[in-house]
Amino acid sequence: MKKLSTKQLTFAALVGALYVVLSYLSDIFGLSFGTFQLRFSEALTVLPFLCPASAWGLFAGCVLFNLLSPYGIPDLIFGSLATLVAGLLTARCKNKWLGPLPPLLCNGVVVGALLAYYQTGFTAAFPAAFAFQGFFVALGELAACFGLGMPLLAVLTRAGVFSEKERQLRDVGNF
Repeated sequence: MKKLSTKQLTFAALVGALYVVLSYLSDIFGLSFGTFQLRFSEALTVLPFLCPASAWGLFAGCVLFNLLSPYGIPDLIFGSLATLVAGLLTARCKNKWLGPLPPLLCNGVVVGALLAYYQTGFTAAFPAAFAFQGFFVALGELAACFGLGMPLLAVLTRAGVFSEKERQLRDVGNF
């Protein structure tokens, strides 16, 4: 594994802190846990497209926030790992419009399965509960990633937060 630059590490830490703050904001409105989740912080999951190191910040922020999860240790572990995997996959996307798909799919499957398990256990009702829970978790991810994350990505790109050299390095996978 290559070393992260100070700038990348700082950006990842900032993303992790923002993830926690925005998740708390979502929690005030009761949108952070449950069948329909709309964590405002999930908009940040598109950032690994610009800065792959931010995937680790997302993971750290998700771990910190999931300490509050009513679903306990399984959500802390598997929910956070779903965010990490989604971030790492987003970093490998070649097209910005595909960037929101890994968080949508990873969280829809992993968190949907977790919620279905808590609802029904591994009974005959699990597949139906999984389809229902996964659909609504993915719907919340769709709103957060495409509705909030894509405009964020556009603003950061337009504002020149990342230099042309960094974008070129990102495009060849060295950033």
